[in-house]
Amino acid sequence: MGNILSIETSTETCSVAVHNCGGLIALSEITEPGAHAEQLMQLVVDVLERAGMGFNDLNAIAVSEGPGSYTGLRIGVSTAKGLAFGLNLPLISVNTLQALASAVVSESDALIISVLDARRMEIYREVFHAKLNSVSKLDSEVLEPNAFQNYLEKGRVYFVGNALEKLQKVVTHENAEFVSDLSFSAAHLGKLAWDKYKNHDFADLAYFVPNYLKEFKALHSKKNPLLEL
Repeated sequence: MGNILSIETSTETCSVAVHNCGGLIALSEITEPGAHAEQLMQLVVDVLERAGMGFNDLNAIAVSEGPGSYTGLRIGVSTAKGLAFGLNLPLISVNTLQALASAVVSESDALIISVLDARRMEIYREVFHAKLNSVSKLDSEVLEPNAFQNYLEKGRVYFVGNALEKLQKVVTHENAEFVSDLSFSAAHLGKLAWDKYKNHDFADLAYFVPNYLKEFKALHSKKNPLLEL
């Protein structure tokens, strides 16, 4: 019992992991254009082979719920729901930013701010205590000078996520620690998914949708004016 397949597609890396009672058993991932749509199911097959398991050995399907890439989240959640429905397994949704924060090793009194890239100077962000309790509303914001100053003035703050490059342009406080060597993947969903599994905290398979956080805006094609009609 306790075998959970986790899917993470919110960023440029497409990854799948198998955990047993929150402990990582196997991980399969790829970072290349189109991987989410073209290779996700192959990654699922690969990771089960690495774990020495079959679909019938799974007890739940977990998926990174967002925020993040619109296309990536849509593909990941659709795949997770299809697997859960087809295998008659519970579906577990994991807050992407909380999973990011869980990968950071920090002092017990420090804050962890997870940041994912949005458009231009905009980011998705959420602030957590070291024990992963949220201390701010999950939201998007445009970065400005002295961003997160109210947190930085109180002590050490760890920043993690794929928006660090743009963040470092505006955050220069001495209490800021940028965790740039972390490769976020489905491996980091395991503990949070296991906690939810034990508490029977499952998503509604019929109505669950990704947390896009803001409305997706399709870009008009400059090559085909008919798409603007």
